Amino acid sequence: MAAGARTARGEEVGPVAKRTPSALKRLRQAEKRTLRNRAVKSRIKTLVKKARATRDPQALRAAVKALDKAAAKGILHRNAAARRKSRLMRALQQAR
Repeated sequence: MAAGARTARGEEVGPVAKRTPSALKRLRQAEKRTLRNRAVKSRIKTLVKKARATRDPQALRAAVKALDKAAAKGILHRNAAARRKSRLMRALQQAR
């Protein structure tokens, strides 16, 4: 592990106290989860864009399912998922 701590943007800020094995493990776990969550969020964005562009009921169903699943797993807050679904549904209703 590097000697310096990093900010949220990945900038090094200087030396820190030695990290415990459990802290190092939590860092590894957080990195894995971040990558997994980023992939899920990217997929959601793609599905929502596809649903908006095609106005296909199947695409809408897939986007809503992905949003619900992400909310259930804690990747998105449930209110954020509900807001996105609401906006998507409203946009598709107005387009008809």
